Amino acid sequence: MRETDWVDRIVCAAALAWADDGEVLATGIGAVPRLAASLAMLTVNTELMMTDSEAWLVREPVPLGPRGSDEPKRETWMGFSRIFDNVWGGKRHAMVGPTQIDRHGQANISMVGPDYRKPRAQMLGVRGFPGNSINHANSFFVPNHSPKVFVAGEVDMVASAGYNAARLPRGWSFDDIDLRLIVTNLCVMDFGGPARQVRIRSLHPGVSAQQVQQATGFPLHVPHEIAETAAPTDAQLALIERLDPHGLRASALG
Repeated sequence: MRETDWVDRIVCAAALAWADDGEVLATGIGAVPRLAASLAMLTVNTELMMTDSEAWLVREPVPLGPRGSDEPKRETWMGFSRIFDNVWGGKRHAMVGPTQIDRHGQANISMVGPDYRKPRAQMLGVRGFPGNSINHANSFFVPNHSPKVFVAGEVDMVASAGYNAARLPRGWSFDDIDLRLIVTNLCVMDFGGPARQVRIRSLHPGVSAQQVQQATGFPLHVPHEIAETAAPTDAQLALIERLDPHGLRASALG
């Protein structure tokens, strides 16, 4: 088995998050989400918009890593003001990597510890998570599925909105929150269980539903039949190699 076989399967599974979005701005934070968004743009949703990570929309996804003499195929200016137009208008779908996620889909990238004034670990702060989570679709990528990420109670700092009625902004309903896929090193999940309970959607080869539940701090919805996460096709593998010429994805799962 190649070093990247497992992560390639995960990239292909994550790319399906954007399959039915049409013309929206795809943002992947980190190597796997970015590769997944790029693969989606080249395969399952050719209407996707992507930037060069600077200030331009591109006709083709920009490969990971050093560009050398290759210049991105830029189309038009996409500065922050236009980014925010897409964010506020719901025309964006981001895949992000939170430090913690709870049963409601609330995510934390700010700090870890019971006391916000004296955190055990200080991270990025909430950054754009609050506005993103109430304005456009979001998916999650978790490289190490464990109860430390999928916590038993509420996340230590609620940085983004989820399906928690007690924390919804005034006048909002669950229909205003759009959480899609959760892709991990063990499985693919979504919020398709009863009352938007997190549901196992597919299992990676050799992984059982029991293993996933044991690695999760809250009860999951486990369907009677669960598909195996599909293997990449030869065409998908060729595209992934092109999009990651330096093999940066090899270390994406830690």
